[in-house]
Amino acid sequence: MTDLTEVTQDVETGAGTARITWRHAAQPRLVLAVSHGAGGGIEARDLQALAEVLPGHGVTVALVEQPWRVAGKKLAPAPKTLDLGWRGIWPALAGPGLPVISGGRSAGARVACRTAVELGAHAVLALSFPLHPPGRPEKSRAEELLGSGVPTLVVQGGNDPFGKPEEFPEGTYELVEVDHGDHGFAVPKRAGTTQEQALEIITDAVTQWTASLG
Repeated sequence: MTDLTEVTQDVETGAGTARITWRHAAQPRLVLAVSHGAGGGIEARDLQALAEVLPGHGVTVALVEQPWRVAGKKLAPAPKTLDLGWRGIWPALAGPGLPVISGGRSAGARVACRTAVELGAHAVLALSFPLHPPGRPEKSRAEELLGSGVPTLVVQGGNDPFGKPEEFPEGTYELVEVDHGDHGFAVPKRAGTTQEQALEIITDAVTQWTASLG
């Protein structure tokens, strides 16, 4: 279904041309900017679900494609280049003059956490935060999450090989679990949760959290 309020904007950054797909709320009070991970784009099921639901709750959603994706490359660059791209996109995200929630899935969540304080983010939404590489819990990235410095919501699949909810350290962030979900929030048919219900858990949690932010 085509959303008539969808607007696409190209933005030049120090890492190349990025792209923002805006889904505008009729009476917005916040902007939720979310980027993709290292292995996919803004077509990810969780990002699309948020873009479909949140505008109806006063939150304009900005789906951000990092320059490497816009350029058609298959491999994400180093973290410092991802951060450079996000910094370059930020003025456009802040352009509407509303508080901006910095967010993303997987690698995009790491970028949001690393740059939140520097960019003046209102909060951070971390979808499928990659706490560690699969099978390598000793390679923890918890410091990035714990250092976000702003109100943070983590939404994590119960079977995410990059970090199950019970592996996460204690912190001031909130964590919502999607039962049986993998890194892309896909749920197996044997699970008691349907794919539609899994996405509703995500959108309901983010809707309630954004409402609590003011």
